[in-house]
Amino acid sequence: MHCLNCGTPDTKVIDSRPITDGLTIRRRRKCDACLKRFTTYEKFEIQMPVVVKNDGRREGYNREKILDGITKACQKRQIPMSEIDKFIESIEKYIVENFDVELSSNQIGELVMQRLALLDPVAYVRFASFYWNYNDIDGFIQGLKHNVPLTDQLSL
Repeated sequence: MHCLNCGTPDTKVIDSRPITDGLTIRRRRKCDACLKRFTTYEKFEIQMPVVVKNDGRREGYNREKILDGITKACQKRQIPMSEIDKFIESIEKYIVENFDVELSSNQIGELVMQRLALLDPVAYVRFASFYWNYNDIDGFIQGLKHNVPLTDQLSL
C-alpha cells in the first residue's frame, strides 16, 4: 500500500481488526519513510446478480441507486446513515442468497419497500410515491391500500 503522504510504495501494517460485519478489516498502517500513520479498509467483493430493467435491458447492480432512493425517502427522518447502510447491506445479503444470476428491478423495489415499511412507515410512503409514480392522490391512496405489507400497523 502506497503512503498517502509521501508516496512510498511499501508501508507496514501495525494493527488489523475485523469490523463488526465480519466482511471488512480495518488496518492501521505506518510509513517508514515519513512516519505518518493512516487507516485502510479491506472489504470482500461480492458478485451481485444482473438487474433486468422494465424495458428488458440488463445492467450491473448499482448500490448507489438504492442508496439514493432510500436517502430521499428518509430525508428529515431520524434514521442515521449507519442504519441506512445496514439496511442496504441486509438487502444485498438477501439478493446474494436468493438470486443466482439475475433479478428484476421490480423485485428490488418490492424488497426495499417491504423492509422500509418495517424500518419507518413515513419513509415507506415517500419511497412508494416515487416508486409507483402515480399521477394523482386517489390512485396513490388506492395503491397504498392494496400494496402495504403492514396495512394494520400503518392505519390506512
